Amino acid sequence: MNEILNLINNASFLTAFTGAGVSTFSGIRDFRGENGLYNDEDADKIFDLDYFLTDPSFYYRRSKDFIYNIDEKTPGIVHNMLAKLENEGRLKAVITQNIDLLHQKAGSRNVVEVHGTPEFHHCLNCGKFYSFNKIIEIVRKDETPGCDDCGGIVKPDITFFGEQLPEDAVNKAFELASKSDLMLVLGSSLVVQPAASIPLTTVQNGGKIVIVNNMPTPLDYDAAMLFSDLREFCELIN
Repeated sequence: MNEILNLINNASFLTAFTGAGVSTFSGIRDFRGENGLYNDEDADKIFDLDYFLTDPSFYYRRSKDFIYNIDEKTPGIVHNMLAKLENEGRLKAVITQNIDLLHQKAGSRNVVEVHGTPEFHHCLNCGKFYSFNKIIEIVRKDETPGCDDCGGIVKPDITFFGEQLPEDAVNKAFELASKSDLMLVLGSSLVVQPAASIPLTTVQNGGKIVIVNNMPTPLDYDAAMLFSDLREFCELIN
């Protein structure tokens, strides 16, 4: 207990890197865990760009209950802990792979979303912007959003497989990682590249990483400390 508290208290540039595991406390399924989304049939097609362009209705049907209901979800223990650390001036930023907006909802202000965000949607043909709330209204009627100007496909600003990650966010994430003398890596399997390389950048620049995840990760041997239980870890910090 004292060791992790000392690491955090003595860090001059503390950051956090979060994955889907941190949102399971909010009732959102992770992707690769025991009850993860990718255990479902055809789940690999949900965020496949080619499949989306062929049949956008598939994405909206399958994501209705875990993306287009996140306005009803509340931040969990990890989100609240990180917001508290930032509010106290100890945490510089949260770098997240998540697309559920719960870090912001908890009060975190400096959030870098490396896999994009559902907060914004755009027509792929004419570029017209649609708010998240507008799209929620449509999806909850079991309808597929389409552009009301040109009839084009409306896509969330989430990075699908087959797309490049948002350049500004990724550059910012690697910049933060290179400056970090301590990064808390929370609830991520660290298998989706290139985002999973962000914590490694901290190690390569002389910083330390602390990994908290319920299954092994490729960077476990690089970690200064390992924990398996997110709730217990947050209770230690709080």
